[in-house]
Amino acid sequence: MKLLISGITKSYGKNRALSGFTAELEPGIYALLGPNGSGKSTLMNIITDNLNADEGKILYADADEEPRDVGKMGVEFREKLGFMPQYPGLYPNFTVERFLYYMATLKGMKNEDAKRQIPELLASVELDDVPNRKIGALSGGMKQRLALAQAVLGDPSILILDEPTAGLDPKQRISIRNYISKIAFDKIVLIATHVVSDVEFIARDIIMLKKGVIVDNAPPHELTKKIEGRVWLVPCAEADVAKMQGAHRVTNISRDEESGEVVLRVIADEKPTDTAANAAPTLEDYYLYVFGEETSAS
Repeated sequence: MKLLISGITKSYGKNRALSGFTAELEPGIYALLGPNGSGKSTLMNIITDNLNADEGKILYADADEEPRDVGKMGVEFREKLGFMPQYPGLYPNFTVERFLYYMATLKGMKNEDAKRQIPELLASVELDDVPNRKIGALSGGMKQRLALAQAVLGDPSILILDEPTAGLDPKQRISIRNYISKIAFDKIVLIATHVVSDVEFIARDIIMLKKGVIVDNAPPHELTKKIEGRVWLVPCAEADVAKMQGAHRVTNISRDEESGEVVLRVIADEKPTDTAANAAPTLEDYYLYVFGEETSAS
């Protein structure tokens, strides 16, 4: 199974949201990283046929068959899709369970399959204790988990997830991350997220978007290798923190528990101070290295 995205371009008036986006996706998890306005949601809406591209095409190939244009496949391709939009439209007067049965009907699922899958899905997203609660009475995190459940319902082979852990607490985020990882072995999963740690250890490839253009596309460990020797831990007096922030890209400020000394995490091509020590880079370090000040506005 392959999803071939070739030369996708989209503009809104004079604003170019995507420019020649090209990628080849096979079963596994792919992460789309980039600040707000980088084109992530636009791409996802084009893949799911909620938006037309100005240029380019998307092809799908199952097993050893010849790739086919998804636009010509129509319903056949949409049946393979599970989509969780960033702002899902849920029905406040539906109960959790009724909503999933409604979505199962829209997806053309057999009743016996829906009856088997829905309790399992509710347990997986930790909503099995509220099947009869109205959606309007759910917390934001519960609604987010319900939106994920409807995307996975019907066992689609392609999952498109836009900010799937937004609004979740750390425990729920880890639970959902593990769940996505578990079901991704035989699916193509594309995740757009601002939470870099959610994809650092589960994504096979990270696609980094900047103003609609791919600026990098590689496995996480290859990306972090690119800034080895450029991440530093810098002891600093409290009075000098602002000065260091003005001179360098400071990504974290912490305090040493034993000495009480302030320690800055700094990204710099050269050793920023005599007392600075190299640190192992993370994917978040690379993200900040690539996007810099843009992240503060995202």
